[in-house]
Amino acid sequence: MQKNTFPRIAPFALFMAFIGLEELLRFLAGKGLVSLSSSAVYYLYPVKALSVALLLVYYRNSYQEIRLRDIARFRETLISISVGLLVFVLWINMDFASAVIGTPQGFNPNLLSGNFTIAAMTAARLFGAVLVVPVMEELFWRSFLIRYIINPDFSKVPIGLFTWSSFLLTVLLFGLEHNLFLAGMMAGTAYNLLLYRTKSLAHCILAHAVTNLALGIYVIYTGNWQFW
Repeated sequence: MQKNTFPRIAPFALFMAFIGLEELLRFLAGKGLVSLSSSAVYYLYPVKALSVALLLVYYRNSYQEIRLRDIARFRETLISISVGLLVFVLWINMDFASAVIGTPQGFNPNLLSGNFTIAAMTAARLFGAVLVVPVMEELFWRSFLIRYIINPDFSKVPIGLFTWSSFLLTVLLFGLEHNLFLAGMMAGTAYNLLLYRTKSLAHCILAHAVTNLALGIYVIYTGNWQFW
């Protein structure tokens, strides 16, 4: 494994491991093997978000492809924000039954008791969705995997290099990562196209963060917790 590989895989793998643990606890609770309410697994989310955030901070010097100065390119920043908002609008309209894998669990902090707990869990969810997940996922999908498919020595592949195989495979896998797999494929397509347009991972992170922020605000305002 290349020395640059682990810092891009590890945060994503840790995040997915937490999801696996959450699903395992739900399964065991459903079988009556553990005493656990359906909302108790929510308490894992702050641990998950913070753990991944700390890992990203630890490896921050490895992420040379995240060039924050790219955000100063005003025209492309407007495009990135627009892409993020477009993905959000399409996402909340692509939840029809044939486009869903499994049963989305959602994240409804109102199932917890106490105003402070509800506020803290909502803040943790927003923190993870807006500040952690976009960085973690874009590093894995549009820095590592999309280049690794082109050449296992991915660091030699320029950011934003297009090939059909890397484009289609990452779109498909990004979709399958989500319960709303068709919406996930749409988002993967949008973020990939933005990557090809801007040659900038920072702009993909920005667009992804805008999508997740808009979705979080929408969910809190409307109570459509299934989108969380």
